Amino acid sequence: MMNKLILGRFIPGNSLIHRLDPRAKLLASFYFIGIIFLANNWQTYLLMGSFTIFAILLSKIDLRFFIRGVRPLLFLMLFTVALQIFFTRGGEVYWSWGIFSLTYLGVVNGVMIFCRFVLIIFMSTLLTLTTQPLELSDAIEYILRPLRVVRFPVHEISLMLSIALRFVPTLMDETEKIMNAQRARGVDFGEGNLIDKMKAVVPLLIPLFVSSFKRADDLATAMEARGYQGGEGRTKYRVLHWHGRDTVVIVVFAVLTCALLFLRY
Repeated sequence: MMNKLILGRFIPGNSLIHRLDPRAKLLASFYFIGIIFLANNWQTYLLMGSFTIFAILLSKIDLRFFIRGVRPLLFLMLFTVALQIFFTRGGEVYWSWGIFSLTYLGVVNGVMIFCRFVLIIFMSTLLTLTTQPLELSDAIEYILRPLRVVRFPVHEISLMLSIALRFVPTLMDETEKIMNAQRARGVDFGEGNLIDKMKAVVPLLIPLFVSSFKRADDLATAMEARGYQGGEGRTKYRVLHWHGRDTVVIVVFAVLTCALLFLRY
């Protein structure tokens, strides 16, 4: 199961993407998700797709990792695409039955929505695979630092995020152990109808919740024993440094936005 896990997983490397400041990667990823909604034709999607593939090649990470990131959301993607295809009206009508219809505009919108999903997942996966979870939480804390003026708990939010990312692989390991133990007792998680499958998950969720609460209590005890008092007055062991290559990334995204706006019309 751990081999299939993408969320919270970091693949060490020395590529250009790995060496970027986590703040630059985080800002670039969110900016990419924002400008992807500007794409409205095949030229703009070709541009965004080519840019994404180029970034993946720069990271020197196998494309199969990114495909694995799509699989958990495949059902949601197909469901959304189906809604777009059969409920969007416009253009030539290929098929119609009651409230359902298959039109040219529906097919085009469905394809664009699917491409948009894939590109967003690929870029988000690139961020997590090339950035250590602790560096990612430090970047979020730094970016949200101005909110301290309104007494927003920036450090606490960053701490919760880092703990969550750190324990995702641990919980997946625990889930695999519980599933193996339940299978040894005769539980089949893939047999029967939907109701039977939901009932089979109950013996899995209860011990997983118990284990999670126990780990959380142990972590709280360990932090208290080490005198943890929050972020006030604490120094940073990991210091973030902004380099020239990080500025180049921001400039590249600005140029990408201009090209995207040009191809829209």
